[in-house]
Amino acid sequence: MTGKRSAGLLLYRRTDDGPEVLLGHMGGPFFARRDAGAWTVPKGEYEPDETAWDAARREFQEELGLPPPDGEAVPLGEVTQKNGKVVTAWAIEADLDPATVVPGTFEMEWPPKSGRHQEFPELDRVEWFGLDGAGELIVPAQAAFLERLAEHSD
Repeated sequence: MTGKRSAGLLLYRRTDDGPEVLLGHMGGPFFARRDAGAWTVPKGEYEPDETAWDAARREFQEELGLPPPDGEAVPLGEVTQKNGKVVTAWAIEADLDPATVVPGTFEMEWPPKSGRHQEFPELDRVEWFGLDGAGELIVPAQAAFLERLAEHSD
């Protein structure tokens, strides 16, 4: 059996202080009071009948409610997260106003075993970070994407 696969787009922009990346804070009750390790590349799961690239673009639209930007896609490769999920990402240089994001939602039983279902945003905040700041907040395995982007940006 193969593990779950996820794909996403990491937007970056150049500033006088160096590159910045757009990360999303994972929504829902598990991450509500966490910052470190609770920020992610906008991404989502896909099935074997969809390419990682198509999934990355689809998930960007679903997670942020905005069309994925056009531009040169820089392959950032894959990482395996602690939960076993393999994440593939591409970087695209683009600017985006976080205030324009309309996040997708998911439903889950909350509180657990209560029988009540609540809806939560996939990403409850989206912000630009310098690479160092992003590295302190991003899901640990995804920090490799930041390092690979930094190598590309030199």
